[in-house]
Amino acid sequence: MIFEKHPELRGKHATLAPSQPYWLRYDNEQLYQKYVSSYAQSMGTSLHELAETLIANGLKLKKNDELTVLSHLLGDGIPRNVIDMDRIYGNLRNYVNDGIGYKLTPEQILYYSPYCFGTADAISFRNNFLRIHDLKTGTQPAKMEQLLVYAALFCLEYKIKPGDIDVELRIYQNEEIIHDEPTAEDILPVMDCIVQHSRMMEQIHEGELR
Repeated sequence: MIFEKHPELRGKHATLAPSQPYWLRYDNEQLYQKYVSSYAQSMGTSLHELAETLIANGLKLKKNDELTVLSHLLGDGIPRNVIDMDRIYGNLRNYVNDGIGYKLTPEQILYYSPYCFGTADAISFRNNFLRIHDLKTGTQPAKMEQLLVYAALFCLEYKIKPGDIDVELRIYQNEEIIHDEPTAEDILPVMDCIVQHSRMMEQIHEGELR
């Protein structure tokens, strides 16, 4: 038997994947939600790219700019029937406009070691005030812990003592703005964990630990 090669499908995953056969028991509504969720990651990527461009160029979104966002998503191959503009647009507009208003730098990589680094959606540091904003496009409630790690990475990379600065963290999700103002007591343990875990990973990499 000579099997078909299907080279165009290498590295891709089907919505109805054999490796995750839960869909065998799905009804029509569950199948529809599966279809919608299969585009969640690509839609999130598309919205983050658009937000980065808008913030970097100081282009605020107005109340009637929904078609601009819709056109961008469609251009990135997101099907119209999975785009909920009522849920997406207000959240994106708040995030973009605040990012511009606070003069944030979008998509900034924060680095401590080859084992611990990440990209903050939007960040600024001036007058000893660290501000980090995060855009969430999914519906599952996000946790502030991720932003706390970004704050710790910032302090480690730029050798800033968290007790010497003020910090505000914001999550933009479902048209809500969740904010936190962590103190040094919150950030220092995360910094210590990053340092210790990075050291451990390095020892494992060098074969010192198994």
